[in-house]
Amino acid sequence: MNNVIIKLENIKKVFYTDEVETHALSDINLTINKGEYISISGPSGCGKSTLLSLLGLLDTNTSGLYKLSNHDVSDISKKERARIRNREIGFIFQSFNLISDLDVSENVELPLTYRNDLTKAQRQQMVQESLEKVNMAHRSNHYPAQLSGGQQQRIAIARAIVGKPSIILADEPTGNLDSKNAEAVMQLLDMLHSEGATICMVTHDPRSAERAQRNIDILDGQIIADNLQNHYVNNDIAV
Repeated sequence: MNNVIIKLENIKKVFYTDEVETHALSDINLTINKGEYISISGPSGCGKSTLLSLLGLLDTNTSGLYKLSNHDVSDISKKERARIRNREIGFIFQSFNLISDLDVSENVELPLTYRNDLTKAQRQQMVQESLEKVNMAHRSNHYPAQLSGGQQQRIAIARAIVGKPSIILADEPTGNLDSKNAEAVMQLLDMLHSEGATICMVTHDPRSAERAQRNIDILDGQIIADNLQNHYVNNDIAV
């Protein structure tokens, strides 16, 4: 059985502005397997958020090969990218990105509304299960403004997992939280990983990075270290 969820080969990302070329990523080679818990760290502007955007099909690579669930997604239409993104990837953002005029259940259900293979009853059941997993079912009729930051991030996590994606991408998931709520969110991610979720997280917080089983360091658009079980290796690791 092939456990590879994501495979990047010689990925480059160049941004063009006027006559200036900015090489955000250079020769990225990365394999992510089912069930891994990965942190991506590095200084501001090193390319880690760009990498996460590419992994999440929110942006396209300039060159190189990107395979997601063994399908080449390097050069596909925007419509197909959106369809695959909706089915395969769950997102957790630093700023929660909840819609203020939708209640908790509606926010969590939102990714499912783009899927025509589910009935309303099936969507509602999936929302209920997702909210129960993050201990927020009792807030299903509340609106984001009625929730604390920690509660909003729990709802955002419920939204990320509701469609049972292949991988969860988290961009600074504790960046807007105090230490107590940050710890609660990290414990929730730990639990999801223990239940089999595949998680890839960008973080500035070394304490959060330590929770992952694999730590990737990026500098100047390149992977400079890939730490698995305290063993540092160079680029091109595949585990």
